[in-house]
Amino acid sequence: MTETFTAMVIDAVDGKPKGAFRKISIAELPDNDVLVEIAYSTLNYKDGLAISGKGRIARRMPMIGGIDLSGTVVESRSTEWKAGDKVVLNGWGLSETEWGAFGRYQRVKPEWLIPLPDTFSMEQAMAIGTAGYTAALCVDALEKWGTIKPGEGEVLVTGAAGGVGSVAIALLAARGYNVTASTGRPETHDYLTSLGASKFIERAALAEKGGPLQKERWTGGVDSVGSTTLVNALSQTMRGCGIAACGLAGGADLPGTVLPHILRAVTLIGVDSVIATREQRLSAWARLARDLDPAKLAEITTTEPMSNLPQLAEDIIAGKIRGRVVIDVTK
Repeated sequence: MTETFTAMVIDAVDGKPKGAFRKISIAELPDNDVLVEIAYSTLNYKDGLAISGKGRIARRMPMIGGIDLSGTVVESRSTEWKAGDKVVLNGWGLSETEWGAFGRYQRVKPEWLIPLPDTFSMEQAMAIGTAGYTAALCVDALEKWGTIKPGEGEVLVTGAAGGVGSVAIALLAARGYNVTASTGRPETHDYLTSLGASKFIERAALAEKGGPLQKERWTGGVDSVGSTTLVNALSQTMRGCGIAACGLAGGADLPGTVLPHILRAVTLIGVDSVIATREQRLSAWARLARDLDPAKLAEITTTEPMSNLPQLAEDIIAGKIRGRVVIDVTK
């Protein structure tokens, strides 16, 4: 085991957070109970904000970026994990309040980890990553709410060509739901159709300000965009149905009214992937193992070396990334 390794570290540059590569020693890692040798991480929108400095993600600095990891336990002071265990970690404040996964090693708390599902390799698990796991949490939430039915109505997915959207479409289609994808990139239509989308709506149609109560259309939805897009989706949701919201790529504001909620009993279902319970995590990963076609996962995934992170961060913020990007932390 090497004593030092390269990591992507977020630190203050001229008073603003910015990511740069730096050598880190194992001795510098937090004094948590489980040391993991990381094989892969992922690139998420939040990672792009943190590395590029275009969003204040890191709440303390210096901070190693990266909110996902798959790897192997090297050392453990916990009875729950032993050396050689294959594990996955999503969220839990990594890259925000806790040192993250863009490096070869990390010490983590035992309760943050779940076993790597037998269905997936470490690389596949990170092709899913927080984006895919969040998509599964959203589909779980919609099915628990109980208003979406296979083969009936339309289920909306916004930010469809992104990581959450891509996996949400694949999971929903696998269960027989009619999926309408919202995207501003017509060139992605074939790609989204291959994942299971049956209809499309232009991103601009949901991004423009609309009335508080619009024509009812959606029996449910997965929204990773927020702001006006989410408000319009809620205004177009059918009576008694709901939208699972998990992101804010379009903004953190919610410029709407309570009318859809009090006149049509429309529900906004908040989905938090960072501090989800172990039960929720295991349920989401069980859904992914059951319903996510490995061939479709491969279709939406590219693997990049960690050395490319600075440019990849700019690309994901600019909306140039399609699907999922796995980060090989060894390169």
